[in-house]
Amino acid sequence: MKNIRTILGLAFLTAPLGFFCLGAAAQSQPPSSFAITHAKIYTLVGLPIEEGTLVIRDGKIAAVGASVEVPAGVQVIDAKGLQVYPGLFDPVTQMGLSEISAVNATVDSTETGAYNPDVVAATAVSPSTEHIAVTRASGITEVLAVPDSGGFDTGGSRGVIGGQASAIHLAGWTINDMLIKKSVAMVIAWPEIETRTFDFTTFSRKEKPFSEAKQEYEKQVNELTDYIDRARHYAQAMGHGGPSDFKRDLKLEALAPVVRGQLPVLVFADRARDIRNAVEFCDKQKLKMILAGGEEAYKVKDLLRSKGVPVILRPTLTLPAEEDDAYDRLLSQPAELASAGVKFAFGSFDNSFARRLGQQAANAVAYGLPYDEALKAVTIYPAEIFGVSDQVGTLETGKIANIIVTNGDPLELTTEVKFLFIKGQQTSLDNRHLRLYEKYLNRPKAAN
Repeated sequence: MKNIRTILGLAFLTAPLGFFCLGAAAQSQPPSSFAITHAKIYTLVGLPIEEGTLVIRDGKIAAVGASVEVPAGVQVIDAKGLQVYPGLFDPVTQMGLSEISAVNATVDSTETGAYNPDVVAATAVSPSTEHIAVTRASGITEVLAVPDSGGFDTGGSRGVIGGQASAIHLAGWTINDMLIKKSVAMVIAWPEIETRTFDFTTFSRKEKPFSEAKQEYEKQVNELTDYIDRARHYAQAMGHGGPSDFKRDLKLEALAPVVRGQLPVLVFADRARDIRNAVEFCDKQKLKMILAGGEEAYKVKDLLRSKGVPVILRPTLTLPAEEDDAYDRLLSQPAELASAGVKFAFGSFDNSFARRLGQQAANAVAYGLPYDEALKAVTIYPAEIFGVSDQVGTLETGKIANIIVTNGDPLELTTEVKFLFIKGQQTSLDNRHLRLYEKYLNRPKAAN
């Protein structure tokens, strides 16, 4: 009894301290309502608003316009001389899936086996990756984490069906905090006819007869066709009878939304021949296709337009695919696609240079792409392509407040992001690159 009284006494004594700590914690919570005033606001749904005001409340845009009144009790940010834009959207990354590409233990972007439709990128995303802070400091507020995308930071060999891409915010303690949409597309690496391979045992290239390469290609396409057909039959079985009427298969179950037309396929293909074959395959199978890569998309632009296939383009500052290609082939391609009426967006395809997404779009402007199209290709177009434009991509009332406040054009290399909001919360711009820059900038000078 004595011990019980002692414990109860300590509980009563410590209770006020606990309530005090809870009260202090509540008072230290960051504000949830903001008003950005006197800014030039680019909503991307109309002309820029001069001397505009944007109000953020409960994580969303509560009001935006030239004559919006500032509500009482909100934190006011005077953005005189600054510009406000939707946060940039990178639609193909390995964000949170790969940390250091040369260290296998930090790479979780691929799975073993050729067919992994049940793999969901969100389940493997690490919210504490250093890449997130570096990327969002450049104005990127949301990305797609794409498994098996074959970028610079990938690890392991690529399969045919890599898994499901996830749309995430670049802020949050857990993946549940970060999720925009768990599954936005099924990733497919379209088979290629490869006549040239690299032998790592001899570090030399080997040539393969075309007939042999084509036979291997056709085998892969037939396997993929069989997989899709099986998934379609499985989806039909799911809609009739009870679970005991068929043996459960998680891989085929994951493909059910694809064959029902509810989930698009993100098909990675670069050569014109492969793109044509992929479009023909998806058209025959009645799959909603999004092309990723598309180095030679300009050669089949009429086909892409007629079939309504949007494209996620590789970085424009990449070497041409073939030695006989013009040096500016990838720089001029976006303008050609825009003129042809093909919807496209720019993607970084890795983590290391995701922070340069805006500049990839800007370089296309220098080669004929209208500026408005370039800005939309890193904001609203990727959101539309992947079905999340009702949440992000423009500055409209009711949308998630993913916003950047800059001192200039967000596509320009020298522009600085002054304020960053993700889900309506002001988010730190601190990152590893900035810390290292300041560290070595302020290092002591050597004595003479």
